[in-house]
Formats: sequence, structure tokens, C-alpha cells
Amino acid sequence: MKKLAIILTILFLMLVAIYFLIFKPEKYPEKDLYDSILEKGVIKVGINTDSKPFGFFNEKWEIQGYDADLARYIAQYILKSPNAVEFYPVTPANRMLKVSTGEVDIVIATMTINKQRQEIIDFSVPYDAAGQALLVRSNSKITSLADLAGQNVGVIFGTTAEKNMLNLAPTANIIGFRNYRTAYQALKAGKIDALTSDDTILSRFVYEDKSVKLLPKRYTKEPYGIAFRKGKTTKRLKENIDFAIQDMQRKNVILRLRRKWLHA
Repeated sequence: MKKLAIILTILFLMLVAIYFLIFKPEKYPEKDLYDSILEKGVIKVGINTDSKPFGFFNEKWEIQGYDADLARYIAQYILKSPNAVEFYPVTPANRMLKVSTGEVDIVIATMTINKQRQEIIDFSVPYDAAGQALLVRSNSKITSLADLAGQNVGVIFGTTAEKNMLNLAPTANIIGFRNYRTAYQALKAGKIDALTSDDTILSRFVYEDKSVKLLPKRYTKEPYGIAFRKGKTTKRLKENIDFAIQDMQRKNVILRLRRKWLHA
């Protein structure tokens, strides 16, 4: 009886395979994401909550920051309300997966546009830019990349800094961290000698703590973009968000965000 059940199961699977090979049933087209957002009346945004001043929780556990404000402006443009946005915490390591699988509609999380990522996801036009820098303790003797040989340098998993540092300082000991908080604590405790990331993110630590300093040299130029799932279903959403960003740049909204959050 058990043997017969196995044979019937195999035959059923073979019939299913033959059906798909011969008849090739049509797939239902995926729904346009822009239309879906309009129907739902809300846009789901992936945001990094550990990258002050871009995305972080305030004392009331509300998500604040440059990227959060940018998301609200986009919600206002698309859905006529800055509150028509739902935030979902993401990390540098999982943000591409979250947007690719549709768990979020877009990701706004200090995400650098580069060719490798563009093979997997799509990006908006750049909304800002940063440069890779080094954060060290104030009494550190490190003054440049040349001083990193044999030193422990912290990077955040999934960021462009991780790959860049392997090329810029190949003799340094690269140590990865899941978030900026633990990397910063490791620097303060002397477990690493330097922390590298975008200057716009690292500058927050200097504002809050005089025991660390940001070296003046910038080693890369990192344009930030909003990330979308790759494919035709996100084309209209990307076009509308591109227009919204360009409109914000013309009306100096981006400039005001920089002054508010980056003191720039």
C-alpha cells in the first residue's frame, strides 16, 4: 500500500511537469506597484534605525532623521499626506533582500548607488552624496590610510565601506559589525583602532562625543539613492519618485534637510 502511494505521487508530479512543459499556462501579470500604493493609501519604507542623523528612534520611539523626513515628503507627493508612510527597520545586510521580496515598497537608508547593486535592484536619481571617512579616538596617532597597516578597522556588514577598505587598506585587519552602535562601542573600548563609513553618518559621533574625531580626508564619493525592486512593476513608482526628488532639489527641500540634520 505504501509502495503504491509512492508510485501514485511520482506519477502525479510527472503529470504536473508535463502539463507545464506542454501547455505552458500563462502567468498572471504582477500588479503595478505604484497602483498598489495608491490603492492601499500607504507606502512601506525600509529605513535604517541605527544611522543617526539619517534614521533613528527618538525618546518617544518615533522614527526620525533625514531619510525619515525624505520618506514623508515622498508620501506627501504621491499620496498627499506626509503621514501615509509605514516604516520598517532594515540593516545594511538585509535591505536589498527586503525590497527585492516586496516586504517593503522602497528602501531609504543611506544606500550608495553602484554597479554591483544595480544588477540586483533599481535606484532613483541621487538625493544626496557622502564620502568615506575614518573615525578614530581623539588621542589616536592614525592620520591617514597609510597608518592602518596592521591596525584593526571596523566596518559595517553590507556597506560599500566593507569592500572599499579591502582595496584601500589591504594590510589592515578588517573587523565587521552588524550595526554602528556596536562598532562605535568597540572603538571606544579600544577593540578596534578606527571605524570607517560615510562621513555623513560618522559625523554624528563627533557631535556627541569629543573623545573621538573624524579625519579630514575623504576617500570616495558615495551618491545616495532610493532602492526599488527590479522590474517593470516598479517603473512608474521610480519615475514619480525621481520627479519628486528633482522637485525637492529645485525647491531647496533637500538643502533644508541637510541644514536640519547634517548642519551643512
